[in-house]
Amino acid sequence: MPSTTTLNAFPKPEFVAALGGIFEHAPWVAEGVWPERPFASPDTLHRAMCAVVAAAGPEAQLALIRAHPDLAGKAALAMTAASSAEQAGAGLDRLTEEEYGRFHTLNDLYRARFGFPFILAVKGHTKTSILAAFESRLPNTPECERERALAEIYRIARFRLEALTGAA
Repeated sequence: MPSTTTLNAFPKPEFVAALGGIFEHAPWVAEGVWPERPFASPDTLHRAMCAVVAAAGPEAQLALIRAHPDLAGKAALAMTAASSAEQAGAGLDRLTEEEYGRFHTLNDLYRARFGFPFILAVKGHTKTSILAAFESRLPNTPECERERALAEIYRIARFRLEALTGAA
């Protein structure tokens, strides 16, 4: 587990390699904060990474949102190890056929309505609370859901950064 001090000392390729997965399939976020080193803490690094995403513009943000896998989706092979572990921690790897069918239906409805996958930082959630969140967010406006997806991505990134640095 590298500390923030260790991360600060990494040359750019190692820095990006260590932090490139904090935001799903988006090493450009780590590349964007590298010049801002040194970071005093995982929290300041996280805030800087979120600022890079916020400044990236709508197209890059939408691509970031779309890079996330469906929850309990069939595309498990395309998931990063972090996403697989996060979903397993919420029990999404142990669904009954009925539960799997419900997730599949909600994933399809959500994606059809908003054009991107449902995103939720699943740490601390159960399959029941995730299903409830799905259903409560489906009536939202596309603008609201885009902002919510980014907020959830920021939470996921925080959890991943804390796990990487041992700050959890």
